[in-house]
Amino acid sequence: MFVKFIRNNKVLAGILAFLRVYIGYQWLTSGFGKIMSGEFDASGFIQGAVASAGGENPTVQGWWGAFLETVALPNAELFSIIVMWGEFLVGAALILGIFTNFAALMGIAMNFAFLFSGTVSTNAQMVLITMFLLIAGYNAGRFGLDRWVIPFLKERNARHKRKDHEVTAA
Repeated sequence: MFVKFIRNNKVLAGILAFLRVYIGYQWLTSGFGKIMSGEFDASGFIQGAVASAGGENPTVQGWWGAFLETVALPNAELFSIIVMWGEFLVGAALILGIFTNFAALMGIAMNFAFLFSGTVSTNAQMVLITMFLLIAGYNAGRFGLDRWVIPFLKERNARHKRKDHEVTAA
């Protein structure tokens, strides 16, 4: 009942739009600051998370620390690019309400990566709000570009399937 309500209620779509723009602004400004500084380097953050995976009371789980040490740290330059542009693009997509579900999914994945790395900050709050956006599905982007983009893509996909079916039937 709750899921049906959150996915279909137009008044709630307005509230979701506000939350979507709020989360998008958080991502956009974070990514924009990193891009514009020209000095963002994730290696220090990754090294700190790896160090937090050891000791008597680790704040980072061992499996995540191992991933960071063996995969992320040797590729810190690539991860720096992914983080700053990922934050910026997720923020822009959420603000515009385009591909909202995918943007929210990528945003929550980044939030969990930061949480796994021992950073709390606003990540837990962002995860909670983003969960509502994901549960709401299309309704979270109803008052955004998804209002036109999603129906256009569905129609285009349906035409493509009909065309393929006609070709195979002939």
